[in-house]
Amino acid sequence: MTQDRTWRKSSHSDGTEEGECVEVSLAHNTLVRDSKNASGDTLAFSSPAWQNLLNWLGSR
Repeated sequence: MTQDRTWRKSSHSDGTEEGECVEVSLAHNTLVRDSKNASGDTLAFSSPAWQNLLNWLGSR
């Protein structure tokens, strides 16, 4: 149930409704979705996998 979660828009968003952006919900697991298609598919990550992804991206 993605609608019952709290979603946060990426800080890299340009701040407009038309802006290309992702949203993330951090709960028991991490879900990522397209902010323009909130009812569409989501990517799901376990907490350790999400942290590994963030660490990898931060090292780039």
